[in-house]
Amino acid sequence: MTSENTHYEEFRVDGESLIAKIKEIIHEGTVRRIIIKDDKGNTYIEIPLTVGVVGVMLIPVWAAVGAIAALASNFTIGVEKADS
Repeated sequence: MTSENTHYEEFRVDGESLIAKIKEIIHEGTVRRIIIKDDKGNTYIEIPLTVGVVGVMLIPVWAAVGAIAALASNFTIGVEKADS
């Protein structure tokens, strides 16, 4: 899934490192959307990110991601990034 201004990457992580990997991805700064899927390809959550989404606004997202991490052991994180 690519276009002129975006590209898509996927990362496989276990439940314990899910939040750490998402934080790392967000800090890269070019992320438009994050999709968390289980090992069967079922989407658990899609997180749209905009330039204005920071700090306190992400607290409910971290709570949801933490709950998701407790549900399964293997995840795929899909990341839509803006090309720089």
